[in-house]
Amino acid sequence: MSEFIKIVEVGPRDGLQNEKQPIDVDIKVGLVQRLVDAGVRYIEAASFVSPRWVPQMAGSAEVLRRVPRVPGVHYSALTPNLQGLEAALAVGCEEVAVFGSASESFSQRNINCSIRESLARFRAVIDGARAHRVRVRAYVSCVLGCPYEGDIAPAKVAEVALTLREMGCDEISLGDTIGRGNPNTTRRMLEACLSVLPASQLAGHYHDTYGMAIANTVASLDLGIRVFDSSVAGLGGCPYAVGASGNVATEEVVYLLHSLGYETGIDLSQLIQAGAYISAALGRDVSSRVARAWGHPASLSPNQPATTRWRRP
Repeated sequence: MSEFIKIVEVGPRDGLQNEKQPIDVDIKVGLVQRLVDAGVRYIEAASFVSPRWVPQMAGSAEVLRRVPRVPGVHYSALTPNLQGLEAALAVGCEEVAVFGSASESFSQRNINCSIRESLARFRAVIDGARAHRVRVRAYVSCVLGCPYEGDIAPAKVAEVALTLREMGCDEISLGDTIGRGNPNTTRRMLEACLSVLPASQLAGHYHDTYGMAIANTVASLDLGIRVFDSSVAGLGGCPYAVGASGNVATEEVVYLLHSLGYETGIDLSQLIQAGAYISAALGRDVSSRVARAWGHPASLSPNQPATTRWRRP
């Protein structure tokens, strides 16, 4: 049996949160439905932050109430504070996420506090989630470079990751927020983190600004990383990092992994249809190179019903 790689689909949250146009709850639920139909098992579907700051995440509670509840499919939500945690728990969220940074400057610009202060804020959220037996995922941003500071020391990334793990986070996602990493810098960063944490507790979260995300994924696989975040159709970006493109497209990651002989449980053809659906809903061409090469269904309408078939690995 081929080795299984866990894909965490972040398009419904990390991908859509930076869109300028309003996105109806129906469209968000339709995207999640299609991802589930494609066999995606781990989906970050919502964010319980103030709609004043992230208006595209309005309606997150309704999204989580309406998404298909299929055995083996797991939904998570971003919860930066106790109020967000309470809202997530109220709709049965089984995993929540907090976010920190390996860059002091980015932390100040993003959440208006130092790294140390941000971690202190998360403690109550982490403790509250664990008290309800809810898993906690942590994101560490700017692990391979900061738009304000430049290079980030791998030891600093490892320090933040270890602190989050000691606070009770189950999985630490290492984010190349501005996409400036390459295989060499990725290896050095991961080697520092692996010196203090096992590979089973780490995930790669690579943006594709310079086209390096797939190369960085391969470098991570070589070091034993078996969890990767990605965004269908390459949705997303970072409002605090000028010029940063979205996460690597899930279509590209799945194509890579399948071609290397790994198992993901994801049907690439149906995944491409999910990417075409959300691209049509947003009024843009499909951006995934794999989808374009595959021959995506250009006529797919956002209103076309999703299928109900779910492929298990």
